[in-house]
Amino acid sequence: MKKTIALLLTAVMLLGLLAGCGSAKSETKTLVVATSPDFAPMEFVSSDENAKGNDKYVGFDMTLAAYLAEGMGMELEIKPMSFDACQTAVEMGSVDMAISGFSWTEERAENFNLSDYYHAGDNEDEQIIITLAGNEGKYDTAEKLAGQKVGAQIASLQESLTKEQLPDSTLVTVADLTTAIMQLRNGDFVALAVAKGNGSAIIASNPDIIESGFSFEVDEKYTGNVVMMKKGADDLTAKVNELLAKAESEGKYGPWYEEAKATAGIEVSYDDQGNAAS
Repeated sequence: MKKTIALLLTAVMLLGLLAGCGSAKSETKTLVVATSPDFAPMEFVSSDENAKGNDKYVGFDMTLAAYLAEGMGMELEIKPMSFDACQTAVEMGSVDMAISGFSWTEERAENFNLSDYYHAGDNEDEQIIITLAGNEGKYDTAEKLAGQKVGAQIASLQESLTKEQLPDSTLVTVADLTTAIMQLRNGDFVALAVAKGNGSAIIASNPDIIESGFSFEVDEKYTGNVVMMKKGADDLTAKVNELLAKAESEGKYGPWYEEAKATAGIEVSYDDQGNAAS
């Protein structure tokens, strides 16, 4: 009888331990992040054909996403989708946030919770036009771009800037920047509006593409990036802001950006003190 009771007690203890393990596992939540991986050096697909899961996606924003998830004690799940779909996914609540090189805009501030700014080198400081190498000197002013078709990613800062500062050009919106490069070659438009850092990455991988010489005027409020969350997600926004401040105070942004540029094939130059030059 004593032996039977002892065995029953042991079984109960084992069940308790297993239940405890199951509970601990279920308590580990997942941070689901949407991104459009066509925007090197911020987010793009790894050149490693064997990479799987989150490892397939690299760049500054992907490093940031991992940092945020770790800081929240959560697992990370990256969900790749088109740039405009990222915003829809946040709005619908199918993801927790979108990290995809988003600039602050008044419209986004009205419809989403936006984080404090984070800064990835020169990526957003300058907004430029790229074109085919054979067009050197042909599209370096707004006047020369008048009457021409100019591409820009839909729902992007570049789309807004093209509408505002190149009103005499014909805007052609594109969903995917990788496809946009093929469209540029095919003559769907003669120039493509991009962020400076993204333009450098595109040129590094495509020797037939150059900067046109035209740069947009960029208000300071557009030179940082923000994390996009659902309207009303105030606790999550506060935690993200806390971790962004921590990352900045720890000097994370500079090394992350230089690593992202190197991964994207952008040549990194250094000054006499060995510091990476923007």
